[in-house]
Amino acid sequence: MIDLGPHAVFIIWAYIGVMLGIAGLIAWTLFDARRTASELSRLEARDPRRQRPAGTTP
Repeated sequence: MIDLGPHAVFIIWAYIGVMLGIAGLIAWTLFDARRTASELSRLEARDPRRQRPAGTTP
């Protein structure tokens, strides 16, 4: 293993912190995408005149 010197603990915890931060951002993005999709579905179901034609993608 690479010798990190006297600052090894700080370096390891910094990497762990960054990994947790990135994992949190990914989880937040997935949660928000699902919430937005369900809200869009709810709005489209409320007003059928505004639904997209079948076979089209946004």
